[in-house]
Amino acid sequence: MAETTVNVSTQEKKRINPQIENMKTVWRKLRSNYLAMAGGVLILFFIIVALVGPLLTTTDPLAPNVSDRLQGPSGDYWFGTDHHGRDIFTRIIHGMSITLYIGFLSVFIGMIVGVILGIVSGYYGKRIDAVIMRTMDVLLAFPGILLALGIVAVLGGSINNVIIAISIFSIPVFARIVRGSTLSVRKLEYVDAVRALGASDFRIIFRHILPNILSPIIVQATLRVATAVLTASGLSFLGLGAQPPTPEWGAMLAAGRNYMWDHPHIALFPGLAIVVVVLAFNLFGDGVRDALDPKLKS
Repeated sequence: MAETTVNVSTQEKKRINPQIENMKTVWRKLRSNYLAMAGGVLILFFIIVALVGPLLTTTDPLAPNVSDRLQGPSGDYWFGTDHHGRDIFTRIIHGMSITLYIGFLSVFIGMIVGVILGIVSGYYGKRIDAVIMRTMDVLLAFPGILLALGIVAVLGGSINNVIIAISIFSIPVFARIVRGSTLSVRKLEYVDAVRALGASDFRIIFRHILPNILSPIIVQATLRVATAVLTASGLSFLGLGAQPPTPEWGAMLAAGRNYMWDHPHIALFPGLAIVVVVLAFNLFGDGVRDALDPKLKS
C-alpha cells in the first residue's frame, strides 16, 4: 500500500512539474525583457490609479470654475485647467477608469465570442466552418475604426455603444486565430485517443483543445486592449463616444483642439495619457508574445 501511494505521488509530481517549469520559463523570459516589464509595471500602475485615484481627488471633475479657466500648469493645478476651469489632472485621473473599463470589457466580450466561434469552426469544419469564416471575412473587409464608426452611428454615441462596436470588430480577429490553432491541435494523437475513449465534443474542446491554444489568445487580448483604447479615444474625439462633460480622454482632446496654439496644455496631457497607455499595453503584449513563443529560446 505504501509503495502504491508513493508511485501515485511520483506520477502526479511528474505531471505537474512540467507545467510549473513551463510557467517558470515564461516568467524568466518575460522578466529578462525590460521593455515588457516596464509596460507591465505601467499597466499595474494605471489599474491602481483607476481604482483608487478618484477616491483621493478632492476636485469635482465635472464642476466648472469660470474664475480659474485656461490656467497653465502650476502648484494648484498640476496639468492646468480647461476652458471651463476644470482641473485637467483630476479629469485625467477619473478618465483612467473609463478608458480601462472600455478597453478591458470590449476586448473581453470580443474574445469570448471570437474564441467560441473560432473553436467551433475549427473543430467541426465543413459547412459550419464555411459559414462562420465567411461572416468573419465580411467583418474583416472593413477597417476596424470604420466598422466601429458605422456601428456607433447606428446605435448612437455613448460609452456602452462604443464597447459594443469595439467588441464586434474584435470578434473576427480572435475567431481566425483560434480557428487556426484549433485546426493544428485537433489533429494531434492525444485528441484522437480521448475521442476513442468516448469523451464528448464539449469535453474535448474545453478540457483538451482550449488549454493548449491559450497562448495566442492571451497575446492577442493584451495587444487588443491597446487597439480598443485608441479606437475608443478616436470615437470620442469625433463626438461619437463619451459625451461631454464626461472626462474621457478622447473627448478632452477634442475639446482642447480649439485652444492648441494659445493653451496647448488642454490637449497635450490627455494626448500624452492616451499615448502612454497604448504604449504600455503594446510593450507588454510584445513581451508576452515573445515569452510564450516556444520557438524562442531563453
